[in-house]
Amino acid sequence: MHPYAAAVAAKLNIRPAQADSVLQLLEEGATIPFISRYRKDRTGALDEVQVQQVQDEAKGLKDLDDRRAVIIKSINEQGKMTPELQAKLDKAEALSTLEDIYLPYKPKRKTKGLMAREKGLEPLALWLMEPGQQGDPLEQAKGSLNEQVATPEEALQGARDIIAENISEDASVRADLRRLFEREGRVCSVVVEGKQEEAQKFRDYFEYDEPLHKIPSHRALAVLRGFLEGVLRMSIEPEEGRALETIAKHHRSGGGAAGEQLRKAQRDAWKRLLQPGLETEMRTGMKQKADEEAIHVFAENLRQLLLGSPLGQRRVMALDPGYRTGCKLVCLDAQGELLENAVIYIHEKNRLQDAEHTVRRLVVHHQIEVFAIGDGTAGRETEQFIRNMQLGMPIFLVNEDGASVYSASETAREEFPDQDVTVRGAVSIGRRLMDPLAELVKIDPKSIGVGQYQHDVNQGRLREKLDQTVVRCVNQVGVNLNTASRHLLAYVSGINSSIASNIVAYRKEKGAFSDRSQLKQVPRLGEKAFEQAAGFLRIMNGAHPLDGSAVHPEAYGVVERMAADLGVGLAQLIGNEGLLGRIDPRKYADEKVGALTLADILKELKKPGLDPRSEARPFEYAAIFSIDDVQSGMVVPGIVTNLTRFGAFVDIGVKQDGLVHISEISRTYISDPGEKLKLNDVVQVKVLEVDRVRKRIALSIKQAGEAHADLPGRGKKPLTARPDKPGLARSEPDMKDALAQLRKKFGK
Repeated sequence: MHPYAAAVAAKLNIRPAQADSVLQLLEEGATIPFISRYRKDRTGALDEVQVQQVQDEAKGLKDLDDRRAVIIKSINEQGKMTPELQAKLDKAEALSTLEDIYLPYKPKRKTKGLMAREKGLEPLALWLMEPGQQGDPLEQAKGSLNEQVATPEEALQGARDIIAENISEDASVRADLRRLFEREGRVCSVVVEGKQEEAQKFRDYFEYDEPLHKIPSHRALAVLRGFLEGVLRMSIEPEEGRALETIAKHHRSGGGAAGEQLRKAQRDAWKRLLQPGLETEMRTGMKQKADEEAIHVFAENLRQLLLGSPLGQRRVMALDPGYRTGCKLVCLDAQGELLENAVIYIHEKNRLQDAEHTVRRLVVHHQIEVFAIGDGTAGRETEQFIRNMQLGMPIFLVNEDGASVYSASETAREEFPDQDVTVRGAVSIGRRLMDPLAELVKIDPKSIGVGQYQHDVNQGRLREKLDQTVVRCVNQVGVNLNTASRHLLAYVSGINSSIASNIVAYRKEKGAFSDRSQLKQVPRLGEKAFEQAAGFLRIMNGAHPLDGSAVHPEAYGVVERMAADLGVGLAQLIGNEGLLGRIDPRKYADEKVGALTLADILKELKKPGLDPRSEARPFEYAAIFSIDDVQSGMVVPGIVTNLTRFGAFVDIGVKQDGLVHISEISRTYISDPGEKLKLNDVVQVKVLEVDRVRKRIALSIKQAGEAHADLPGRGKKPLTARPDKPGLARSEPDMKDALAQLRKKFGK
């Protein structure tokens, strides 16, 4: 049994055997996607999130043990270790508890208490600390006078310094005060005098007060940002009287002059030593908690964005809108390869006819099926230009956040060394429509615009969590081995960027892979990497019928036995639910392939290589184009672009996304897990307020009713073809008719 298995299992409420299996597999070099997908029988079907939690908890326990070892070594070297102290250290289950125990033994600079001890004042301090002490402190202090201590008052001050330090290093006192902070501490902030103008974006926090245990992550991060920028003063502390009561429970004072000396020392311990340190600890804890919440929101938004609906392999005309420099236009084939590019000027009347002619000519010449238009500056105007041409093809406004980052990146220069940034940006928009996952992995997630205070949170932890999210999504969908870029391949289980480059180089030199076993010929891709990666890589129409599925090569023999027992070939078995229904999985279970794995295999055989993402569907905004067109009371459709702890941002087609506060989101979306609001959901919203000066729009889903449930784009109902309305979905015959009419006018 792994040494951390029992503790991890107790923390996560799983069986110790499950935790042990995961930790053993991780130590053997298995990846989280591989463990959760292909080792279910060993882990009891723990999913990716649970496997990740097991790994994180075990790492936390190891870090705790590493720190414990350092502390024990330090105390032993000082010759101060006792059996009682060793037992306390061994029993400590939190880093803060360990540090509290270590505090009296921790090497420190010269403190007031240490200097008082050197002056021989510790006996006086111990006398004052005796429970119920009734003697005269001044008389007692006279016995402590020496060359370094001239007066009784100076002696008492030194004794109080020693007492204050003893109290501040008392692990029990610190533990109780920490609980008091967590239970009764309040986060308060005020504006720094003279910085009211500079701090306007923090005006909600000029006089702010909220319990520490209730403060949500977005408010915590906002206050901390104002504090770090020097425009807000902030404090975190409980009421002083309650703190002193807590200290007094551990160090009771008498009622006479000696008791007053002890109470002075307690106040000094609180104000000078305990409160500042614990406040810093609470601020750090609040920041860490807020970071984790914000990072979780960002990661979940990124996951939903990466798993956004792909259009699939269609011939696309992508347009990157622009005013002065024109609208960049590219034509892409069904694999996303650049066929031709051009620039049109749709905002100059004398060039409008030329622009229309260019679009129509390229649509016919390249047999374009779909339009993808960037939703940035001039996006809606460009959309209207295309709609007014009535070409009878679907039109998609594509979120272009991060496209400019990609277009100037080394990746883009590598893909299109002979094209400028404008062409690269337009290609990215078109490819993002075809397959959001494949294109977005090329962009730094922080540039995609779905985070919450992403620049304020721990950047290392953010990067780690976002990378985990990308890996999770890529392996959930699977990757086409013969078309995937090296950037996409690098996120596949068991493959790093170096091996991904080798796969692409091998593909260029030898041609397309015909079966998965060829992967073993790729330089540096050994048996372990093959085991981890093979199930997530697809070869469509390959030599082996199962290479296009998620069935792992290690299970091919099982499926071949199933087919042989039924007297059919593999190709006949795959996708044939009638034949698959006749299979008794118990017949094929053994030590290597258990019931859970067999269930996955049969499910995959029914619909091999099924993409878990829904298909992209067009959407049309209301006839509003700028914030000046928006009026309170309007009910309009919109698309969810960002989700936060305080609400959702919705694009209604006017450049500024509106905010739906959490209180204005329908209860169904909050309480029903199956109906949770998601990125790219189409919703009906009511405009509550428009602040044109600050460019803010307040929206409500609740007050708009539930009409959004029947709108296209939510992914739960098929979109009805609308040949009567340009821009909405058309059936294939409609599109072919439209193309035929254009060919007739322009020629083949």
